[in-house]
Amino acid sequence: MRVFAPIPAPWRHWLAVMLVMFSAIAFSSCRLADYKTQAAQIPRLVVSTLSDPKTFNYALSSESPNVFSYIYEGLITENGLTGAIEPALAERWQISEDKQRIVFTLRQGLKWSDGEPLTVDDVVFTYNEIYFNELIPTPVRDVLKIGESEALPTVRKLSDRQVEFTVPEPFAPFLRITSLPILPAHSLQESITTKDAQGKPKFLTMLGTSTDPSTIIVNGPYQLASYVPNERVIFQKNPYYWRQPQPYIEQFIWQIVESTDTSLIQFRSGGLDVLSISPDYFSLLKREEKRSNFSIHEDGPAPGTSFIAFNLNKGRRNGKSLIDPIKSRWFNTVAFRQAVAHAINREQMNNNIFRGLGELQNSPISVQSPYYLSSQEGLKIYDYNPARAKELLLGAGFKYNKQGQLFDADGNRVHFTLITNAGNKIREAMAAQIQADLSQIGMQVDLFPLAFNTLLDKLNNTINWECYLLGFTGGIEPNDGANVWSVNGGSHRFNQPAKPGQPPIEGREISDWEREIGRLYILGAKELDEAKRKAIYAETQRITQDYLPFIYLVSPLSMSAVRNRVQGIQFSALGGTLWNIYELKTVEK
Repeated sequence: MRVFAPIPAPWRHWLAVMLVMFSAIAFSSCRLADYKTQAAQIPRLVVSTLSDPKTFNYALSSESPNVFSYIYEGLITENGLTGAIEPALAERWQISEDKQRIVFTLRQGLKWSDGEPLTVDDVVFTYNEIYFNELIPTPVRDVLKIGESEALPTVRKLSDRQVEFTVPEPFAPFLRITSLPILPAHSLQESITTKDAQGKPKFLTMLGTSTDPSTIIVNGPYQLASYVPNERVIFQKNPYYWRQPQPYIEQFIWQIVESTDTSLIQFRSGGLDVLSISPDYFSLLKREEKRSNFSIHEDGPAPGTSFIAFNLNKGRRNGKSLIDPIKSRWFNTVAFRQAVAHAINREQMNNNIFRGLGELQNSPISVQSPYYLSSQEGLKIYDYNPARAKELLLGAGFKYNKQGQLFDADGNRVHFTLITNAGNKIREAMAAQIQADLSQIGMQVDLFPLAFNTLLDKLNNTINWECYLLGFTGGIEPNDGANVWSVNGGSHRFNQPAKPGQPPIEGREISDWEREIGRLYILGAKELDEAKRKAIYAETQRITQDYLPFIYLVSPLSMSAVRNRVQGIQFSALGGTLWNIYELKTVEK
């Protein structure tokens, strides 16, 4: 009888890793063979995403990435390189001298993906019956609200091709907001007027992920062809897209890959055409760039933010506190949040996790925006300073035991849970470093990665969370963040109000600084003088850094790997890789 020695633990670990990698490669290879067979017949582009779509209903969506930029267009669009406003469904527009009236002229012959005419009636329907409809809890409405009264624009039909937008007072983002998608009246009108037993529009249950995607009527370069949960979303060229003969690529595939490591394996084995590069993969891919016939595109810091935030909501639901009152007192202490900011070693995070391919972030406004305030202009910076962190905590009544563990004045150990989205290797590493950094000032942090849609449900609906690590997308216009900073905004997650249809929250408190940021965002949106407008948003950034509803971390540089057979890429940090997907072509190399 032959006796085999047990495999040592370190080798068992690597053996398991290798088995997973070989399995993934084998799976990718089979999938690739299938793709190549089909690719010989039609031009296609395959990319990956970390999670399944949460909804196919644009009005109810709050997550990114999502399918909507590929299947819908608005009256205008933004150039992904320059941020300039360009015509889309509207071929031209006229703005009145007082800047409170815009008349859009639609292109001739516009059609929906089912061949039905796309008309001014669709524009009026989309705004008046969906975006402005109080029975529909859409986050879109937050960016359309004007002034302290939160009035909405007036949208009316002038002729078969002309539609008029008016606002009751000056509104600086007026033209830019009309990039919002136009939705089809002929397929959705009945769902707006039909109500359920609770008086809610049928629309609220329309276009979920259980809907047959091929029945969804759209106006963008692609239409949805099929969706297999946990596997892929397939987009097919919209034969009635207004830019005919574009798009040139017939089929676009979102491969759902719940791990960035697996996405890397699939790209290297040929299963993906585009890969968003995280810093830990850059050097490996750079070495393979020429040999494997792909190109790496690089630009400045990614727009948007990455941060941790504490739940500051003091409210109750059904008589039960949303957050343990003891922890709520910690989180609502400004010195506590400032101590946490000083305790996180962001330089180390950038050097180790981002491989130096990032920039420290200190503002909620993207660096690409003309309204961004830098540290040279007086923005407060929280440098890594554990001694200062401890000083702030002691000054706020916290205390340490002999083991260096942190307690509050009542003897409660400072201990909370940090959640983030599972499968994102960079975020999980950031969370692990934050856990280690905060342990150095005596805090016990438990990490709890969650599936992305589960995470969003906690943040948006149950409000059952203590601290989270995530990010917001960003761009040029600060008012796009109005739903974050309005005290009743749909993404005001650090002190989330109850959404329509949810159980009410009793005892929710709004702080003075919180109200002031919301007030300044209203003021900034109505100010047409650019210098004055910049000064207003500068003040909002100073307040956010003083009170830290979000503790900002590191912005990675924007990087993407694209196979050389994909031509026409105009990569930028602002627009990303596929902002001009309708222009892209594939050639066999």
